Amino acid sequence: MKRQVSALIIALVAGFGLSACQEETKAAKPTPVAMTEDATGYYCHMAALEHEGPKAQIHLEGNPFPLWFPQVRDAIAFTLSPEEPKDYVAVYVSDMDKAESWKNPGKDNWVDAEKAWFVIGSRKTGGMGAPEVIPFGSEEGAKAFVTDEGGNIVRLSEIPASYVLGSVVSEEGSGHEAMTMVEASQ
Repeated sequence: MKRQVSALIIALVAGFGLSACQEETKAAKPTPVAMTEDATGYYCHMAALEHEGPKAQIHLEGNPFPLWFPQVRDAIAFTLSPEEPKDYVAVYVSDMDKAESWKNPGKDNWVDAEKAWFVIGSRKTGGMGAPEVIPFGSEEGAKAFVTDEGGNIVRLSEIPASYVLGSVVSEEGSGHEAMTMVEASQ
């Protein structure tokens, strides 16, 4: 009987040890991928590089290929949309501190969205003509942008869902509406 109890205790201890190891060996956060000509927008199915302004990439668990977004606004809408998968493990956005220009935000200057500073409500529109969520790797870069283009500086968790999920009309009054998947399903 003592051997059975000892064997049971050893099995339980080993089981707890294995489960603890499995938690510790959780997959590391993937690194950002350089954007290529093949990067196609998740919602619009258009070449992401053909659009001006900052871009985003979202990495889903177990998928080596990121989802691309020609507008950061749409990537954030993806994370907030109840219809989209919640198994994303990383969100990277263009670091506009390092961008050559608005027309050329760069193919490999990414910042983790959780660490970025964002400008919302500025005069700049994104690649699809809708108001943009403009990311910067530093608060100083965001402040300089606000001085030139207006807007407010926020962190990722402070971006209002209504800003990225709402239907909008561009400042020029073109009537171009940016509609997210949430609105399309309503």
